[in-house]
Amino acid sequence: METDQAHITSALVLEGGGMRGVFTSGVLDAFMKHNVYFPYTVAVSAGACNGMSYISRQPRRARASNIDLLVRYDYLSLKNLILQGSIFDPVLLYDRFPNELLPFDYDTYFRHAATFEMVTTNCLTGRAEYLSETRDRQRALDIVRASSSLPYVSHVALVDDTPMLDGGIVDSIPVLHALGRGFSHAVVVCTRNRGYRSAEHDYKQPRFIYHQYPRLRVALSHRNRVYNQQLELVERLEDEGRISCIRPQRPMEVGRMEKDPAKLERLYQEGFHEGERYIEREMKQ
Repeated sequence: METDQAHITSALVLEGGGMRGVFTSGVLDAFMKHNVYFPYTVAVSAGACNGMSYISRQPRRARASNIDLLVRYDYLSLKNLILQGSIFDPVLLYDRFPNELLPFDYDTYFRHAATFEMVTTNCLTGRAEYLSETRDRQRALDIVRASSSLPYVSHVALVDDTPMLDGGIVDSIPVLHALGRGFSHAVVVCTRNRGYRSAEHDYKQPRFIYHQYPRLRVALSHRNRVYNQQLELVERLEDEGRISCIRPQRPMEVGRMEKDPAKLERLYQEGFHEGERYIEREMKQ
């Protein structure tokens, strides 16, 4: 961390979750308020979007994107899905926001991007990939777009001419990847309360769904089981003291496609509060 707590060498792991990611943006704003940065961060989907503004050291930028500009531009809609092939307006999110309406600090980002990885799902292999970019603006945007491209409601994204989708299909909470990089401890920002398990049922994907990507169909066929296994792993590692978790303290009222600004603001404030609580605990050690 870039803080007085120089002895802390944890990795940071950011879960996705669509609009539930406003919780994560609150946590990260609390970290930036106290100048708390980690030596390595790995993020998925909405966590990758929020993580980019954290790595670029731009407080409240992710909050503005997730709440203020959602209200102003309504970039989450079925109209976008019909007209552009994605429920999230890709032109606004990955072009006009970073390059015009909510300028992204590419220079600062690239100074720190070597320690930041975003998770995508390779449609050809059905496996997770952990990607970073330290120089090329467009490739950085391509990666975060791919990491956030939800199956069924987004176009397949291309990174280095390879078809990619949301990293959460395969690795929603990449804590094992973080620990596998040599870190003895990780801080995991979750977007569900402890004890949550998905009640959605897995089913074999019909052949007309992603017919050109059979291994992706296999991954999609057991994504809920894999996610629940990851939730169990996170709780076990937390109980063993190998990771610390920052998470909502009550069941989530915000859905993946939530558009209610009042609900989103409450969740952001909860994330900010939980981030401050974590910092206070760490500073007492």
